[in-house]
Amino acid sequence: MKLAVLTSGGDSAGMNAVVRAVVKTAIIKGCETWIVREGYEGLVRGNSEGHRHAHSTHNGDKGTVTPRAKGTEHLGDFVHNLRYGDGELLKDGTGDHPGGRTLKGRYIVRVGWDDVRGWFSEGGTLIGTARSTAFRTWEGRLTAAHNMIKEGIDALVVCGGDGSLTGADVFRAEWPKLVAELRQQNKITEEQATNHAHLKIVGLVGSIDNDMSMTDLTIGAPTALHRICESIDNINSTAFSHSRAFVLEVMGRHCGWLALMAGVSCGADFIFIPESPPNADTWEDEMCQMIQRHRDVGKRKTIVIVAEGAHDSKLQPIRAEFVKDVLSDRLGLDTRVTTLGHTQRGGKPCAMDRILPTLQGVEAVEALLESTPDTPSYMIGVRENKITRVPLMDAVKMTREVAQAISEKNFPKAMSLRDPEFSESLEGFYATSVLETEPKLPHHLRMRVAIMHVGAPAGGMNAATRAAVRYCIRQGHKPFAIHNGFVGLLDDNVHQLSWLGVDNWMTRGGSELGTNRKLPDIDLGAVAAKFQHYNFHAFIMIGGFEAFSSLQILEQGRKHYPAFNIPMVHLPATISNNVPLTEFSLGSDTSLNALVDACDAIKQSASASRNRVFVVETQGGKCGYIATMGALATGACIVYTPERGIDLDMLRNDVKYLKRRYALDAKGKSEGRLVLRNEVASQVYTTEVITKMFKEEGGELFDSRSASLGHTLQGGIPSPMDRARAVRLSLKCMAFLERHHQELLKQSAKSKQASPESAAVITIQGTSVKWVQVQDIVEHADMKNRRGKHSWWDNYRELVEALVARPQILAKGEKRGEVVSQ
Repeated sequence: MKLAVLTSGGDSAGMNAVVRAVVKTAIIKGCETWIVREGYEGLVRGNSEGHRHAHSTHNGDKGTVTPRAKGTEHLGDFVHNLRYGDGELLKDGTGDHPGGRTLKGRYIVRVGWDDVRGWFSEGGTLIGTARSTAFRTWEGRLTAAHNMIKEGIDALVVCGGDGSLTGADVFRAEWPKLVAELRQQNKITEEQATNHAHLKIVGLVGSIDNDMSMTDLTIGAPTALHRICESIDNINSTAFSHSRAFVLEVMGRHCGWLALMAGVSCGADFIFIPESPPNADTWEDEMCQMIQRHRDVGKRKTIVIVAEGAHDSKLQPIRAEFVKDVLSDRLGLDTRVTTLGHTQRGGKPCAMDRILPTLQGVEAVEALLESTPDTPSYMIGVRENKITRVPLMDAVKMTREVAQAISEKNFPKAMSLRDPEFSESLEGFYATSVLETEPKLPHHLRMRVAIMHVGAPAGGMNAATRAAVRYCIRQGHKPFAIHNGFVGLLDDNVHQLSWLGVDNWMTRGGSELGTNRKLPDIDLGAVAAKFQHYNFHAFIMIGGFEAFSSLQILEQGRKHYPAFNIPMVHLPATISNNVPLTEFSLGSDTSLNALVDACDAIKQSASASRNRVFVVETQGGKCGYIATMGALATGACIVYTPERGIDLDMLRNDVKYLKRRYALDAKGKSEGRLVLRNEVASQVYTTEVITKMFKEEGGELFDSRSASLGHTLQGGIPSPMDRARAVRLSLKCMAFLERHHQELLKQSAKSKQASPESAAVITIQGTSVKWVQVQDIVEHADMKNRRGKHSWWDNYRELVEALVARPQILAKGEKRGEVVSQ
């Protein structure tokens, strides 16, 4: 199969990660790989006759094949597809090279393995994008088909918005007629017409607005949310200092996802989104009343977020300047407007916009290889934590139905057509941002809710606590903070939290309540006495493996201590992501972003030195999640985890791989490389030992240095995704506690017995959020090593190795890992 990839429409962070993953996966699978510059426009322009096939020469500026290094003769096709000399031209955008190579007149360019190295850390799209008027016509698509057939291309990966994906599906549907007309015009031979009878197409959604249906996240949306939240976090301090109001306009012409998630993640006071507009006649009064209530309790800052496509219920546009005037005139607030504009699109991709596009790119190639004339064109999306395939046009159709529903003022339908997390997030925003005048629940249903952080600190703990506290106050419950874990409880370090007291907690890392690793069995009877003393009706623990272990102990203690017969939940929050059965813990995304930032800086140093390998030590305890996913996000060539361990044969092969890989680099242009090692991957082969071994064995080929990231991976401002998930999951926990508390109220006061279901862990599994009884999780837990028995990310270690061609570079019988089939 000869495969081409193009990016179309608007640019978004993560597009380069898609191109890199598609190119590398296709080469691994034995395909020829091409990129199309400037989107569909490049497909129409093709290659001028003087430059046709100029890109088909190998490995060098003058079109000559680089001689194979000694000992690499067995590598065969991999070396043949190593590089075509255009990687630097594409990455730098220079178009010309002193050696004589040029991109002028060339829009369909064959690329090799090294031509896309280092791309995924770059923002935007290095192969360019454009909105093509020509491709919208039959003649333009006919020319595009001719250009593809001339180069022998029979498969196409398109990364763009709904318009680009619709164009892709139209192109595929018309393909037989296009081929027939080209044959009739004698522009192609009968053999070419036969060989290209079927066009294989797959789509990936690149859009910062996250406006495509049937997928939770579009490529670029997480990074855009990062840019927005960084700006709002910076504005918050000025707003607080001067007691000002700020009105921020963010992108989102037809979709309010960015405005909504920014509002949730940054603790905004009011938001305007297209799918759920305010009442045209009353929204100004409602906004002013809400903000005035916030000011009356002492809030010094006001943040209002407006999506650029915001309107009222009569479809009249709502502009940021008008909102500013309302706040200034009616409330007398010193108000400023900030339009973030295209800063939202730019910057390097966040960790999620490197990992998910990589996985989607791998899946895209698999879908093409399995494509037949009878299968639909697929869109590669994501649901919770799972990569999915859905019929492309089904997703486009549903997306356009949203816009149609809005235009028809059918806003409930528009909301229903968004993914379930969208409506949950909107409900969550109002639950945590609106200060109610009267509690929603009657007195007999109100609870005294205890909140505790357990284990090591993690980003999102404070955001989850804030959401729980705000929800409690809204319903009429009393939220109690237990400081410093179970030790603090025994020391009576308990106090009631207030609505305003947790206002600024969204952006705070670490643990405002304080946390430690002590379990309740330090004195279970005394813990029960304290539960009884404070008359807790419900208990929520936010933390890692220690919180899970604590919940297990408390649930078993119900047999002896009646005070534990209350609903109890565990919300996983740990950078190690080692809680069994759940695929995501709060703090792990923040930690991955900290690791990516550090490794990007380290790799700059390594690459500047041209021949340096950095061994980077990560945290993670006895769970290799951070090291493995960090390797996928940073392009590391080797990863060491506790699950696999380290032995001498492995290190011997690692040295052999590095030597052969450096021998294949273009002379004077070696790439700096990263090796990630979990802190406890081995007690014998420490980071220092491995670094010295690489340095000694590298000889003249490469040098070696080490870096330990340590507790920097626990700190910093929580990522927007951790904040947003913290709010969503925390509110689900509160609903769980309410439900089981009401069940207990039906029992006799003297013989209350909580059911096993009322002590549970909230988990993300595949495409859904599930409650699991704590005792059911025990059988899936490796209690000795404090992790799950089976890890969903375990196969990604093989993918890390596949994306650096380790199996191809190591000789047969010396492979450290097989190419994973995604």
